[in-house]
Amino acid sequence: MSLPPLPLDAIDVGLHVPDWRAAVGAAGAALERSGSTTPGYTERMVGVIEEFGAYVVIAPGLALAHARPGPDVLTEGLSVVTLAEPVAFGHPHNDPVNVVLGLAVTTGDEHVHFVAELANVFNDSSIIPALAAAPDAASVRSLLGIAAPSSGAEATNGESE
Repeated sequence: MSLPPLPLDAIDVGLHVPDWRAAVGAAGAALERSGSTTPGYTERMVGVIEEFGAYVVIAPGLALAHARPGPDVLTEGLSVVTLAEPVAFGHPHNDPVNVVLGLAVTTGDEHVHFVAELANVFNDSSIIPALAAAPDAASVRSLLGIAAPSSGAEATNGESE
């Protein structure tokens, strides 16, 4: 098993957001666009941080937004949002954040596996700044070691908001 699917439409590069809630909302919207989740999952990701704090900020500049599996998760998925200006989540050491990953899983076993796979990717300390500076969605996917689909049917997602 490798990382969950990361279609180009689940990647947003260079977004302008006012705060962590909007950053997590953007990661959730990307999961929704890709067909992985419904809007309820985005609300639950925000709720988890409101309840438990900024533990999702797992490394300097990097947040891994997620919630427990539930009926609002249609299939496992990953989203990546890079921010034009970093935002604070309230983490004492790893703020501010300029890369937000959204992770949706259908089982607890998938969660453990995908987090371990992501940890392997981010063992390279140059990945977070490289993702933050990535010019487009294809570059983000390449940095994460995810091959482009063979169909070529996806369109890149550039700057928005």
